[in-house]
Amino acid sequence: MLAFDRVTKTYTIKGVKKTILNDLTFRFPQDRNLAIMGKNGAGKSTMMRLLAGSEPPSSGHVYRSLRVSWPLGFAGGFNGSMTGLENIRFVSRIYGQDTEKVTDYVMAFSELGRSLRLPIKTYSSGMKARLAFGLSMAIDFQVYLIDEITAVGDAAFRRKSQEVFKEKLNSSQIIMISHSRETIKDYCDCGLLLDQGAVTYFDDVNGLLAAYSAL
Repeated sequence: MLAFDRVTKTYTIKGVKKTILNDLTFRFPQDRNLAIMGKNGAGKSTMMRLLAGSEPPSSGHVYRSLRVSWPLGFAGGFNGSMTGLENIRFVSRIYGQDTEKVTDYVMAFSELGRSLRLPIKTYSSGMKARLAFGLSMAIDFQVYLIDEITAVGDAAFRRKSQEVFKEKLNSSQIIMISHSRETIKDYCDCGLLLDQGAVTYFDDVNGLLAAYSAL
């Protein structure tokens, strides 16, 4: 189960309180791929962080009985002073994985070579994305969170990434943020529309896209 129970999320910026989600109760459907859409600032990434557990709600509860990934390709959780290898091992232990198996997979997949022995703070954004994506694929999650994933690397690496990701989807579901109609149609079959604090569920992705276009 993955669900919000009366979740409210607010931020206070320069003395101004902004409510992103207000008393939201929603049970995310299992075995379906769900899109999250809305204008910039609607709260899509906030919802994703709440689902991932990287940020707590202001009130209410987020229930997870499934193994949920961090936002795919997200490298913000890495420790910049630690090497790539140290970060891989650290994350592996957190998720109860075989550290050597995960390390071998990420080393082969990321194609970062000796750079894995350097501190993350020396990496380019593309190198961080390769590492984060490879680490995401090395662990079997039941739900993958995708926040506007962007392709990195050359054409061969992008093809490899797409093939591995599609293979994962045979046994996992996704919750995806994207502004791309084509991407949403390719991967999702239902969705949530966030608009000025309101959250509307669409059982059909075409209805979601039509409502998004009307904003």
